[in-house]
Amino acid sequence: MSAPPLRLGIRENLAQFSLLIAVNAFVGAMIGMERSVLSPIAEQEFHLAANLAVLSFIIVFGVTKAFTNYLAGRLSDRFGRKHVLVAGWLVAAPVPFLLMWAPSWTWVLIANALLGVSQGLTWSTTVIMKIDLAGAKNRGLAMGLNEFAGYFAVAGSALATGFIAAHFGLRPQPFYLGVVFVAVGLALSGILVRETVHHVVAESKLHGETAPRAMPSQREIFWRTTLTDRNLSSVSQAGLVNNLNDGMAWGLFPLFFAAARMDLAEIGTLAAIYPATWGLCQLATGAWSDRIGRKWLIAGGMWVQAVGIAVVILSTRFAGFATGAALLGLGTAMVYPTLLAAIGDVAHPAWRASSVGVYRLWRDLGYAIGALLAGLAADALGLPSAMWIVAALTFGSGLVVALRMQETLHALAQQERVDYLRVS
Repeated sequence: MSAPPLRLGIRENLAQFSLLIAVNAFVGAMIGMERSVLSPIAEQEFHLAANLAVLSFIIVFGVTKAFTNYLAGRLSDRFGRKHVLVAGWLVAAPVPFLLMWAPSWTWVLIANALLGVSQGLTWSTTVIMKIDLAGAKNRGLAMGLNEFAGYFAVAGSALATGFIAAHFGLRPQPFYLGVVFVAVGLALSGILVRETVHHVVAESKLHGETAPRAMPSQREIFWRTTLTDRNLSSVSQAGLVNNLNDGMAWGLFPLFFAAARMDLAEIGTLAAIYPATWGLCQLATGAWSDRIGRKWLIAGGMWVQAVGIAVVILSTRFAGFATGAALLGLGTAMVYPTLLAAIGDVAHPAWRASSVGVYRLWRDLGYAIGALLAGLAADALGLPSAMWIVAALTFGSGLVVALRMQETLHALAQQERVDYLRVS
């Protein structure tokens, strides 16, 4: 008896889709456990004075995650999504223990290198698998749900670790949560998650393909996504700048809030507001992009982020910081799932995972570039000046999208797929 044909759609694959949302929540929680406490650990336990030195953990994380993202797309096309997902959780296993007991800052950097590799493998594959399952109709909704789960978990984990640190100390107690995150995430991925690569074949047949087509080379996919395609390259630069300001917020916001005499519990709350707003609003913005299109949500979201950073800089009290963090989260929610959905609009299913990998390479290099730029600028000019520079870059990125990117939803996306198939 033959197996029933595979069907595309969130509702049609609800059990696996929901499971992948849960898995990505644990992926996000792994990052969140650092958001409130690692910058204070750098200053208070390891006595790092320079802002660039404090932010070095984000640079290491961003570089390793970026290049692993690129490899994850290629590996998932070659070996399947599930194998890459499980491997990512195995790489994460030592991270909580290294952060608990690191005798020097070098060991913290090693932990963040492993965390970057793990995040590149796990988050990339959960994104790709949801795109595989959802099909074209609800791609924005699928990405909104995925990013909601990840970043709402970032917020919850940041809030929890900040609370634990305020009551029990910076180490080791906050990182006990990480052991639980790894154990549950690995168990769900290894036992319950099913491979989705067969859904790619089903989607290709919907485009009228009855036989496999020649894949573009990895070089061609890289340059299309990076530079030569006006839509893919606009998406890639916006992703890079988005994470550039996130890297700044991750590293400098806790220091800025501490300089304003916020205590650890308040810093933890502020560190949670940004990703919580980001995560919650993506429930609406991802689906919204399926209705109104991608371009102006991306451009507008970058401008809202720039305003949010400006509000934080100009504020001196908790309420102002919270307002700025919420605006930054709202702008990021407008951008994040929409960028991924736009990649899915343009890239053909046969090489979509590789294109997502290239996009996520550039996007997560933004962490490293943002931390490096913010650290150097903060040491030379002070925290507010460094943050103003990042706000200006964010506003400029929105202008690039407004001037260069075309709308990718529906008809245009279908036409570009046909064009790519002809040249492939």
